[in-house]
Amino acid sequence: MTPKELDALNIIDQKHEIYTFNDFAISPYLLIYFYPKDLTPGCTTQAQGIQALWPDFTKIGCRVCGVSKDSPDRHQKFIEKYDLPFTLLSDTDGKLCDLFEVWVQKSMYGRSYMGIQRSSFLLDQNGIIQQWRNVKPAQHADLVLKFLESHQS
Repeated sequence: MTPKELDALNIIDQKHEIYTFNDFAISPYLLIYFYPKDLTPGCTTQAQGIQALWPDFTKIGCRVCGVSKDSPDRHQKFIEKYDLPFTLLSDTDGKLCDLFEVWVQKSMYGRSYMGIQRSSFLLDQNGIIQQWRNVKPAQHADLVLKFLESHQS
């Protein structure tokens, strides 16, 4: 996946502003993390983990975008409730989920359904440099930050 492929998509944020990924190109790194649903326990834990390490992410020059299929209005409620410092993007049509191959068959209590696989992708100016699939919400931010710090050396 290249930045050019990403830039072909128009994505809406929590303020109903339209972004292309070229808008994020001014940062050395971009973390795109996919999560199932706003205002749920696991997704809140994951977002608050990034929030707790936010000064470290910004010092390294890493922008962060969370992505789910929730509406921009629901994203805004999530941001306001937890004072999240990063952008949340609405992928209501699933194009971004399809591009990153995170819309997968899941199962719970013997029932199969389609949903977002909790995954993260770290990009630089050339494309994806690292990815994490099926991340644990409480460990996610630490994993990414450790990778970024080791990549700086």
